[in-house]
Amino acid sequence: MTNADKALDYVTDGMTVGLGTGRAAERFIRALAARKPHVRCVATSKASSDLAASLGLQLVTLDQVSHLDVTVDGADEVDPNLNLIKGYGRALIREKIVASASRHLVVLVGPESVREKVVPVLGTRGKLPVEVLAFGLPLIRGKLEEMGIASTPTTGYDGQPALSDNGNPILECRVGPIADPAELERQIRAIPGVIGTGLFIGMAEAVIIQDGENVEVRQRP
Repeated sequence: MTNADKALDYVTDGMTVGLGTGRAAERFIRALAARKPHVRCVATSKASSDLAASLGLQLVTLDQVSHLDVTVDGADEVDPNLNLIKGYGRALIREKIVASASRHLVVLVGPESVREKVVPVLGTRGKLPVEVLAFGLPLIRGKLEEMGIASTPTTGYDGQPALSDNGNPILECRVGPIADPAELERQIRAIPGVIGTGLFIGMAEAVIIQDGENVEVRQRP
């Protein structure tokens, strides 16, 4: 059994399901489609939407549903309290919106890079994505520098700015271990032009970790 298979335990017929973005989310989308449940899905990116549609899953938008029952997504870091850093795949804002609209957030970690992603404290991997308005880039980078945080606009393989599906640049903020993630979130969000950060604090109900053949479910205390 994989962590994607285990996540299916959280899905029953009639639910509205949020679909995350990235490799772990892709595996879940494929597992969900293979089971063929009667569910409606809200995708967090064009890539996830295209995959879900190609597999025959029914897609809806947030204005067509009153709530989501569960969202299943991946993460780039998870700490012992199930706080997360997400957004290396540049879908952090849509992922946070869909997760916030959901009654439950289930996060998949592994099997790839699992030992890098399960961290003692957020920021261990040294990166925090932040989505911003292009107009505010100079101001935002300056304010982050005043906070002691260097940042670089994310670029694609062609060297051009890599934008989110919302059409916004993503700053890769260089951080160390974050002593107070909630306070850092508050400080960064207070900068005009910042749309949101990859810090997901107190949002995940369960994290399903796959390390090789071993699958472990961690629940929020």
